[in-house]
Amino acid sequence: MDRRRFITNVVAGIAGPFAGVACAGARGGAEPVPAYGPLRPVRDLRDGKVRLHLPDGFKYRSFSAAGEKFSDGSTVPGRHDGMAAFSGPGGSAILIRNHEVTGPVGAFGDKARAYDPMAGGGTSTLRVTRYGEVLKSAPSLNGTLHNCSGGPMLWRAWVSCEETVNGPDVADDFSGGDNSKLTEKHGYLFEVPVHGTARARPIRSAGRFPHESAAFDPSTGALYLTEDNFAFPSGFYRYLPPKHPVQAGRLLDGGRLQMLAVKGAKRKDLSAGQPAGATYAAVWVDIDDPDPDFKGRPANDEAVQAVGKQGREAGAAIFSRLEGAVYHQGTVYFVSTQGGATAQGERPPSGFGKGRGQVWAYETWSERLKLVYESPRSSVLDLPDNVTVSRRGTLVLCEDGDGDNYLRGLTRAGEIFDFCRLEPIPGDEGAEFAGSTFGPGGHTLYVNVQAKQGRSIAIWGPWERGRF
Repeated sequence: MDRRRFITNVVAGIAGPFAGVACAGARGGAEPVPAYGPLRPVRDLRDGKVRLHLPDGFKYRSFSAAGEKFSDGSTVPGRHDGMAAFSGPGGSAILIRNHEVTGPVGAFGDKARAYDPMAGGGTSTLRVTRYGEVLKSAPSLNGTLHNCSGGPMLWRAWVSCEETVNGPDVADDFSGGDNSKLTEKHGYLFEVPVHGTARARPIRSAGRFPHESAAFDPSTGALYLTEDNFAFPSGFYRYLPPKHPVQAGRLLDGGRLQMLAVKGAKRKDLSAGQPAGATYAAVWVDIDDPDPDFKGRPANDEAVQAVGKQGREAGAAIFSRLEGAVYHQGTVYFVSTQGGATAQGERPPSGFGKGRGQVWAYETWSERLKLVYESPRSSVLDLPDNVTVSRRGTLVLCEDGDGDNYLRGLTRAGEIFDFCRLEPIPGDEGAEFAGSTFGPGGHTLYVNVQAKQGRSIAIWGPWERGRF
C-alpha cells in the first residue's frame, strides 16, 4: 500500500529518520521550507475555477461533488472526509470515502440497506483514473452517522469510524438534531469492502465513543484507534479482536478494548506542551464496558465521555483531539489536533487543548510513545487533522485551522513545508482539507475538500522535484 509508507524502518529504533523528526520540536521556530517553491492559483481542469494554490507544474481536477449523481442515479451526500485509495483495474484507483453527515436527516442511497434509515452519514466508493475522471461510483455504507475518518485494511477493506455517540438513548448534542428520531445506537466502527457494499454491522466491542481513525498492525492483528472528543479529554486506544483479521478475512466483533497509559504516571496529561523528543514507556488498561447502555437519556456531554472516563479512572493518558493515524512497520503515527503549548501572542483555539497541533509515534514492538513534532505557532502548522504519507516517507498533514488551510508536509528530517493552499470559499469559512491519500504508484494525491458543498480532488505533477 504505497500511500502508507512512512517515516522509519522499525529496526533502526530511535536512530535515523525517527530521531530526526523527533528533534523538530527543538527547531520549531523555523518557518516552512520551500520544498516545491511558491504557491500560485491554479485553475481546476474540470471547470476552470480556482480552488487550489499549488507549486509550478502541478495540475488538478475536482470530481464527485455534493449534490451530483452517483452512477446508480442516487445523490452524492456532502461533508466529504476520510478516504483511502486501493489499486483498481487498468491502473485506476478505487476510493472509499467517508461522509461526515450528522443528525436524523435520512439515509442516502438505498434505505433498505441502511444500518439506521434516519442517519445521513456513510461511505461512497468510486473508481477513478489517475487524472480524477470518474469511471464508476455508488454508495457503499449508509445509515451511519458522522463518519469522520478510519483506515485501510490489508484484506482490502476500509474501516469507517463514527465520531459520535448519538442515538435514541442519548440527549441531543450541539448539532441540534433530534436524537429520538434515530432508530439505532451510534458511535461504532463499520467495515466496508473494496468491492460491493458493507454489511452495516457495527463492531461494538471496539467501543462506543467519538472515533476518528483506525490503524492496523499486521504483526499482532491489533487495531489502533484515535478519539476526537472536541470539548473533553481524548484517548488513544487499541482493539484486540478475537481472531487475527487477516486470517479471519474481516474484523470480528467480540474482542477487547484497551486505552494507553504512561507507565508510572497515572492520567498523564500529554495534551499540554512537551519537551522536544519527549518519550514515555506505555502500558495498556482494559475498558470493562466498551459499549455502555445508557438509561434515562443522559446528557450528550456525559455519554460522550462514558468510555474514556473508564480508561482515565484506570490511569490512561490524556490527549487533545486525536485525529489522523497511520501505521508503518511497527509504528503508529497519530495527530493531536489541538495538542501543545499556546504560542506567545496567539489566542488558543476553542475546545479541549490549547496548542496548534502535535504528531506522536507509538512503537508497537517496544511499547514506547514519542513526540514527533509540536507546532510552535499557527503560521507553521495550524490544527492538523487527517494524515497520509508519500513514497519518500514524508508525512502529509491536512489542516483544519482558523484561517487559510494548507496541505503541509513533514519530512523525515523534521522540516515543515507548504504544498497546497485552499482557495477561500465565500460564505463557507469552515471549509477544510480531509482524506488525503496517494493512489497506486504514487502518481496522484487524492484529497477531499470538506465544505457545505464538498468535493474530491486529484492532484498530480512533478513530485520528484521536491520532498514528496
